[in-house]
Amino acid sequence: MRRRSLFALSTALALVMPALAQAQTAEPQGARTTDRGTPADPQVDPAASDPAGTDPAASDIVVTARRREERLQDVPIAVTAISGDAIKHQQLVVVRDVAAYTPGLNINSDSVGRAFVSIRGVGTTLIDTVQPGVGIFIDGIYQPNTTYLNSPLVDVARVEVLRGPQGTLFGNNTLGGAINVVTRQPTNDWQGRIDGALATGDNYASVSGSISGPIVDDVLQFRIGAAYHREDGFQRNLLAGGDQNPLETQSINATLRFVPANWARFTLNGGYDRVFGGSTPYFHVNGPRDYTLDNSTNQRSLATIDYYAANLKGEFDVDSIDTTITAIAAYNQSDTVSAGDGDYSALDFFRVTSDRTLKTRTGELRFDTKWSDRFSTLIGAFYGRSTTDAVSTTTVVPANLTVPATATAKNENMAGFATGFLNFGDGLDLAVGIRYDHQTLSASTAGLPAAYKANEWQPRATLTKRWTPDFMTYASVARGVRGGGQNGPGAPNLTYRGDSVWTYEVGSKASALDGRLTANVAAFYNDYKNFIGANALAPSTILNPATGQPVGFVAINLNSGDVESYGAEAELSFSISKLWRVYANATLLHSRVTDARQFQAVTGYAYPGDRILFVPDANYAVGTNLRLPFHGDQAIVLDTNVVAKGARTGGSLDAASVPILSPYYLVNASLGWQAGPLEVAAFATNLLNEKYVETYLDASLLRRAGLPAPLVSNLAIQSPRRRIGIRGTIRF
Repeated sequence: MRRRSLFALSTALALVMPALAQAQTAEPQGARTTDRGTPADPQVDPAASDPAGTDPAASDIVVTARRREERLQDVPIAVTAISGDAIKHQQLVVVRDVAAYTPGLNINSDSVGRAFVSIRGVGTTLIDTVQPGVGIFIDGIYQPNTTYLNSPLVDVARVEVLRGPQGTLFGNNTLGGAINVVTRQPTNDWQGRIDGALATGDNYASVSGSISGPIVDDVLQFRIGAAYHREDGFQRNLLAGGDQNPLETQSINATLRFVPANWARFTLNGGYDRVFGGSTPYFHVNGPRDYTLDNSTNQRSLATIDYYAANLKGEFDVDSIDTTITAIAAYNQSDTVSAGDGDYSALDFFRVTSDRTLKTRTGELRFDTKWSDRFSTLIGAFYGRSTTDAVSTTTVVPANLTVPATATAKNENMAGFATGFLNFGDGLDLAVGIRYDHQTLSASTAGLPAAYKANEWQPRATLTKRWTPDFMTYASVARGVRGGGQNGPGAPNLTYRGDSVWTYEVGSKASALDGRLTANVAAFYNDYKNFIGANALAPSTILNPATGQPVGFVAINLNSGDVESYGAEAELSFSISKLWRVYANATLLHSRVTDARQFQAVTGYAYPGDRILFVPDANYAVGTNLRLPFHGDQAIVLDTNVVAKGARTGGSLDAASVPILSPYYLVNASLGWQAGPLEVAAFATNLLNEKYVETYLDASLLRRAGLPAPLVSNLAIQSPRRRIGIRGTIRF
């Protein structure tokens, strides 16, 4: 019945969409204009060629969702592209902030060292030792850990979020989708900009700048960008003193582009980021609706992460075989140092420290070949190798006992992939792809060298019909996979399998009214197997010699069971006039655990409920932008929007007491003045000072871990509250 309901919904959408495009059917193809608007609309980037945002023809976003440059409205994938100017205007600081304006993308974070991420309820990643189920990329280069969702957004052209499995083009661990951060590239003319912002509430401050230009005209160009951001957070530690959940980022990156001939291009990039902030800085609370900001622990939980990155890309046009060859080599490293309160209470019982280094080396080779006017292929190979070295300590303060631990891990992945693009004519296209991955993972903690090994195939097929230049529909089927992993000594499951999903999707993209209206919709069904859910506690296999009983519980990652998720999403943008625009997006999602026998077989108790942690059934954003010219090139610009997230579950290990977090609605607004290259604005985020919980874990976790009764409580991290401030931009 659910499949029939989905089919009915998708059919209804397909019937409705042609009406939106009806006004365009008689228009010559070269005359169309789309995606008009202002930079405040997250899906529009007119500043690339029209800083004032008044030229409708200048605002097309070009994306690389299929590893080729294509107009956003022409890509038969559910993809959201958030422009660089929107990132500045909406005060988006780190990568995870883009979730507020992206249908289906859900990100929560309880540490600068990790984030909880899923797309359409698929690819849930909660612990940073689990491979991401949503791929994270910077300029197409794979980042192996959810830590990178807290990387600063510096000198960014756009962020692309692709929904649904993307294995054939983006690779392993993209069963939920992919997030690709695209940085601005060097230019052959001199460009620069400086942005800054200050706000009340928690000493919020940001400054960033970039400069780009030629070293040798048409041959060698450079770009340098840097940024600094800080916020104190709104929570205070009354016992240890200081801010409980601050954030401070420092970033610099530089790019050289070398064009020795018209058939060869080389891009060299390097960057450094330092991120400092809270590391699981939980406070005890009375329940999921306790929004108390201040509390007490005997030590603040903080972490500092240093990121280093370098990559080299070469692109070569071989005209004799009509092929572009792309070769990429990349190195990434993150060093994390953290210390904190292990029991999250005012009692000085547990203290923990951790020091971890993650190194990743990747290489990729692609051949993009045009065989005829109707057929082309993209064929390539990928290699990735990640190593992790970690040292940690747990101190039992009353016993004056410190227990050290070390862990090493190596993850190696080799893959080959190919996609063929066939144009049948009359607007009918077919893309068929396949990817083969071979992955091995070894970890010292499990005591089993190369204990996890997997060989996986990931196919994808997409059929597209372009009914008019401004209306297209598509249907796709794809399989996505994620690698499994290993647990430490004492775990009943020393290894756990990867999870996989088959996704069936239909969608449509349309524009009408001379491009003033764009509407993108999609309906989907996910058959999700062996999903890697939240980590859990299980009886240790290590026995007490005296009693013959398990020594206690051990934290494990595991396959929790099977999930069914289906729903629909939509994005809308409408220019009421050249001066006034409205935009919106929404997601309706039903994502439920249908079989949790795997979870119970490993842990010995039932899966808590049937929901996936922190995933809502609905979320939306709606906004409007009004630009009022008044003298010369001056204008007043008003932008306001509402971002909403529905009810969702918090963490629990007790099926009888699954906490429900209340829905919330955030109102954001800005009022600015523009004059040529200058812009100044007053802004507010969470204008109505909405209170909600960012992450929540109920008392069953600490109770099942066997902590003494005085230490057992619910844990929460509160959300940011109202900020009111000013921002400014100067371009030169």
